[in-house]
Amino acid sequence: MAQSQTQPNADQVQNVSLGIASAVAVLIIWSAFFVFSRAGVQTTLTAGDIAALRFTVAGVICLPFLWAWWPRHIPIWAAAILSMTGPGMIYTMCMYIGLSEASVAYAGVFSNGALPIFTGALVAYVSHQLPGRIQAAALAMIVIGAVLVGSTGVGAGNGNVWLGIALFLTSAAIQSIYIFSLRHWKVKPRQALVLVNIPNALLFLPIWALFLPSGMAETPLSTILGQALFQGLGPGFLAVILFSLAANHLGPNGTAGFSAAVPATAAVLAIPVLGEIPVPLEWAGIGLVSLGLILLVRAR
Repeated sequence: MAQSQTQPNADQVQNVSLGIASAVAVLIIWSAFFVFSRAGVQTTLTAGDIAALRFTVAGVICLPFLWAWWPRHIPIWAAAILSMTGPGMIYTMCMYIGLSEASVAYAGVFSNGALPIFTGALVAYVSHQLPGRIQAAALAMIVIGAVLVGSTGVGAGNGNVWLGIALFLTSAAIQSIYIFSLRHWKVKPRQALVLVNIPNALLFLPIWALFLPSGMAETPLSTILGQALFQGLGPGFLAVILFSLAANHLGPNGTAGFSAAVPATAAVLAIPVLGEIPVPLEWAGIGLVSLGLILLVRAR
């Protein structure tokens, strides 16, 4: 009897360990995504071009598994919600266009910093539980830190920063619905792959080919291949699997909480790759957001 009682605890520890490992891997991919996407939109490639490369590679990889992996246990409307709120065409276009208007530091703070806030609000709405005092203080730190970061660009007269901030916040709101929905409908990682990549490839690629501007013809082949491989295999394939594992084993709040490190790690990575060095006020804002996110996770 004692042995049977301890076995679930061992399984739970193993699942949490898998969730943490997956979330750390997503953190690394996420930070690199900001930096290399920012580098991509600074070339002759457009935001639509990079999204097309991403969905072409990820879609081709997932297509042979569409029939076997499609989640038949959820209704078609739920599949549509997951497809449209995941890291698909809406999220990626918000991020790519946002990164063409604002720096990596802004992307880390406003996209990842807002993600636990939106996710927590969604969970609180469903569970009818308001945040406690510590959580409220953590949220206030995140908001103040975000204001410090945003004030530098806006104060310098860069009006496009507002567009970048709005798009980053939109991407966070969209992603929070996806995180919550993954666990709510018990979607497995391989099912998330086909749910995100196949419908978005089928929808976005014709739109891109027929209506969106493209700089492919003016872009060196090495740049195209580099973006295609990174975007398709990293955020488009590996991150979808790892994100689903983290959401299922850590829950929506725990998964979103790992975004705490992204503002700082992405900003540091952008220094050698892009030469983007945050000013002291931006570093203060990044630090305050990171501390607020850590406090928010520990308070849950």
